[in-house]
Amino acid sequence: MKRRSYITDLTDAEFACLTPHLPPPKARGRPWRHRPREILDAIFYVVRTGCQWRLLPNEFPPWSTVYWWFRRWRLDGTWERIHTALREQLRTWVGRDPQPSAAIIDSQSVKTTSVGGVRGYDGAKKLSGRKRHLLVDTQGLVLKARVHAADIQDRAAVSVLLDGAADMFPRVEMVWADQGYTGSGRAWIEEHLGWRVEVVRHLPPPRGEWIPLGTGDDPRPFAWRRLPPERTGFRGVLPRRWVGERTFGWLGQSRRLSKEYERLCSTSEALIYVTMSRVMLRRLARI
Repeated sequence: MKRRSYITDLTDAEFACLTPHLPPPKARGRPWRHRPREILDAIFYVVRTGCQWRLLPNEFPPWSTVYWWFRRWRLDGTWERIHTALREQLRTWVGRDPQPSAAIIDSQSVKTTSVGGVRGYDGAKKLSGRKRHLLVDTQGLVLKARVHAADIQDRAAVSVLLDGAADMFPRVEMVWADQGYTGSGRAWIEEHLGWRVEVVRHLPPPRGEWIPLGTGDDPRPFAWRRLPPERTGFRGVLPRRWVGERTFGWLGQSRRLSKEYERLCSTSEALIYVTMSRVMLRRLARI
């Protein structure tokens, strides 16, 4: 009997967009017992709902089979290859070159759980966990993702994220970043990649103003008047930087990424590619 569908299941149009990028079955060996679409539906269910692998509903294939396929595609780079192919296809659909010419770099600190694995304390965000480092294009689509301990500063993690990025994205000439990448981080990008770096920051708040005390045509003398401190909080959207923040918002819709539940950083990176692939499939299915 056919099971009832979940909202995380692939539609026919979405699966048709994904089929050309799936690895074909081997000519030899035992035939697959479960269809690739059933495996993918189960993986997308775990990522979106945040449930444990062992708590997959019984309508899906056995959790061990689903996890085996997820792990296999993580180890052989299938998830990243699927993500790259879908990104280039989506960029072509919106009228852009498959290879970007500019990018935005940003990071997000996330708490870890008791599962274990690498972690560190981020003094700026006051949390113990990991950092998700993303390089995205101007549309917010992920170009490269790395997960590492949160105690590594952004400028120090630039080489971890962007190692080999010049060969992967030969058209990129400029990257936007925040103030955390000034100094050695900016110098590394310009020296090793040859990209131009523009640091986007808020204007410094005014601290005071000069008040003329004179009369008539001569306003002298002047007196310095200190302005009251501005209220802290949201200071508005910064150009270009909001694109990276929106990408983190897309990732936050998947509850499996609400915290770092994974023991391995490579597993977290694969989940980022899975989440973004699902986002792009929804868009490509509308073509």
